Amino acid sequence: MTTHSPFRCFLPRPRARIRLYCFPHAGGAASVFHSWARLLPETVELIAVQYPGRQDRYHDSMPGSLPELAEEIVRALETPLDRPTAFFGHSMGAMVAFEAARRLQPRFPSPLRALFVSACKAPAERVPRSLPLEEDALRAYLRELGGEGARALEEDEELWQLAHPVLSGDLRVIEKYEYSAGAPLTCPLVAIGGNGDPSVTPADLERWKDYAIGGATVHVVDGGHFYFDDALPRLTGILTGELARLPAR
Repeated sequence: MTTHSPFRCFLPRPRARIRLYCFPHAGGAASVFHSWARLLPETVELIAVQYPGRQDRYHDSMPGSLPELAEEIVRALETPLDRPTAFFGHSMGAMVAFEAARRLQPRFPSPLRALFVSACKAPAERVPRSLPLEEDALRAYLRELGGEGARALEEDEELWQLAHPVLSGDLRVIEKYEYSAGAPLTCPLVAIGGNGDPSVTPADLERWKDYAIGGATVHVVDGGHFYFDDALPRLTGILTGELARLPAR
């Protein structure tokens, strides 16, 4: 796909106890997480994942499949990991993070300390289906999901023209994803979502408990698919609390 690094650190914290890799949603980029790092404690260093085909990786070819994207990210990690590491993924990012986490656990215990999945159905529930790739249908789909990003695209036609190919490419990757059954994760798993999300219900979040034998927790908060747009401190508080509870080893 490319040799460019997919990782961006907006606030380096070399003495942090744990490193949190954050995977963006479809059409999203590393910059989504720019403001998050300052809301996390000094003990956490946030690393944003930059998928190919956007922002400073604009000229890198788009991923051919979701597992291919996960493979690229895992290859770019310096292993063995030099400090405790956790993954957070939102929507499509949750699936990429999950597939990356599976590739990091060829042995017990997993080198990953925790996986956070946000606003995403469990893997086996995501059967291949047609997604709205035509421009008008895609605009309507984004309006239904809501969020600051959707509003910005609605109001700025130039931004839409830049984002449309990237978003369509990501949706094609999601559309053809098929879950391959395998061993459950051995690290703790935390599922988070909004109670007003039209695409992921609290019951959907509960099904993630079948994918981890290291313990699973579900947090349902007020809001829609992009519940953190209006309450980011609430989300970073959940992340901080769950990371603080991880046992040292």
